[in-house]
Amino acid sequence: MLQQLYIHSNGPSDVAAIIISIALMLFLGFSMTRITKRLKLPNVTAYIVTGILIGPYCLDLIPADFIAGTDFLADIALAFIAFSVGEFFKLSVLKQNGMKAVVITVMEAVMASVAVFILTYFILRLDMAFSIVLSALASATAPASTIMTIRQTHARGDFVDTLLQVVAMDDVVGLVAYSIAISLAVSSLFGAAQGSSVSTILSPILVNLAVMLLGGSFAVLLKFLMARRSTDNRLIVSVSVMFLFCGICALSDVSPLLGCMAMGMAYINITNDDKLFKQLNYFSPPILLLFFVRSGLSFNLSALMDTGAMAGGVSLLTIGILYFLTRIAGKYAGAYLGCLLAGKGEDVRNYLGLALIPQAGVAIGLAALCVRSLGSEVGGSLQTIILASSVLYELIGPGCAKLALYLSHSYSNDLDMITEVSPVTESGTPKTPVEILIERLQQIQKELPSHGPRESEEELAFLQAAEEQYQAADVFSHGRFLNQR
Repeated sequence: MLQQLYIHSNGPSDVAAIIISIALMLFLGFSMTRITKRLKLPNVTAYIVTGILIGPYCLDLIPADFIAGTDFLADIALAFIAFSVGEFFKLSVLKQNGMKAVVITVMEAVMASVAVFILTYFILRLDMAFSIVLSALASATAPASTIMTIRQTHARGDFVDTLLQVVAMDDVVGLVAYSIAISLAVSSLFGAAQGSSVSTILSPILVNLAVMLLGGSFAVLLKFLMARRSTDNRLIVSVSVMFLFCGICALSDVSPLLGCMAMGMAYINITNDDKLFKQLNYFSPPILLLFFVRSGLSFNLSALMDTGAMAGGVSLLTIGILYFLTRIAGKYAGAYLGCLLAGKGEDVRNYLGLALIPQAGVAIGLAALCVRSLGSEVGGSLQTIILASSVLYELIGPGCAKLALYLSHSYSNDLDMITEVSPVTESGTPKTPVEILIERLQQIQKELPSHGPRESEEELAFLQAAEEQYQAADVFSHGRFLNQR
C-alpha cells in the first residue's frame, strides 16, 4: 500500500517508504500492547498480531520490498537473546543450585522434542528434515510470561525457585537442539544428492563447536575493550562486537546463536559484570519489537490450509493443532519425570509442566532462520506453524502458569498459607490471636518493596551509563575551554 502510494504521488524514493514502515511498526506495535496489557497478555502477542494485521495478507500497509530487505533483523534480535541467555550460566550459581535443575530441564525439553518427532515422522509420515527441525523447536520455552506471572502473584517457595532455574536454562537446550537439528536437516535435504556420509553430518556440528570457541574468544576481546574504555561507551563497544561476530558468522553461512550464547557465558564468568546485560536488555526492546512485528508480516493465514511437499499431504493447520497439543503433553510428562528423578516434592512434580507451556521469542527467531537454511518451502511451513502456535501458547500460557502457582501453594490470599508464625512464645505461653496477627503483618511488611526509585534494574543501569557519558562530555568540554584560555 505504501509503495503504491509513493508511486502514484511521484514520491521521492524508497527511503520514505522504509522510514514510514519502521515508524508504523514501532508505533502500532506499542499501541497494540496497550490492548494486550488489559487482557493480561505478553507484549510478544501484541507484536505478532500487529505484524499480521499490517502485513501483505491483511491491510497491506508495509511494502513487500521492505519485508524482503529486513531479513537481517532475525540475526540481530537472536544475537541479543542468545547473549543474554549466557548470563544464566554463571558457574558459581550452577554449582550452588546443583544438577537437579539441569536434569529437569533436559528431561522436559527432550520429552517435548521426542513426542513431536514421533507425531510428525512416525504418525503423520512427514519429511525427515521437517520433523527433525520442528521437534527441536518444540524444546524451547518462553520465560517472559512465566516470570511476569510470578511477579504479579508474588509467589515464592521451592516450586518458584525450581521453575526459574528451569526456564533460565531451557532456551540453552533449545539452541543446542536446533543447531544439531538444522545440521542434520541440511545434510538430509542437500546432502542426499551427493550421498550422505558421516562427514556430512559431523562437519556442521564441528563447525558449531568452532563457533562457540570463537564466541568465547570474542568474550575475551570484549573484556579487553571494556577495560580500555570508560563506562560511557560500554553499550557502543558491546553492540559493535556482537554485530562483528554476527557478520563473521554470516560470511561463513553459520548461525551465530551458539556463538553469542558462548560469548555471554564466557563474559559473565571472566568478568562478573552483570550490569552490561542489564544495559543491553534495556536497549534491545525496540529491536525485538521490530523483529517480532516483521515475523507477523511474514505470516500468511491462508498458508495454514496448504499442504506442502514436506507436509506429506497434511494441512499445516492440522499439523499446527497436533503440534500444539503434543508439545504440551511432552513438556508436562518430561517435567514430571525430571522432578521424579531429581527427588522433588509432589507439588513441584505435579504442576511444573503447566508453567512451561508458553513459547515465543527464541522459537520464533529460530523459525525465521529456518527459511534461510532450508528454503522457502520447508522453512516457510515451519515458520507458519511456530507463529500460529506461539499466539495460542501466549494466550493460555499465563493462565496455566498462574494455575500452577496456585495449585502448588506458591501463593495464596490466606495469611496462614503465606506466613509462618509460632502459636506459642519462647517460654511456652500461648499467643493471643491479636499477637499472631501482628506478627503475620510484620512478616508481610518486611517483604514489601521499599519506596525507592520506580525504575527497573535495566533502566537504572542504562541511565547510569548515560549520566556518566554526560559527565565525561562536560568534563571534556570544560577542559578544552581552560586550554583555550
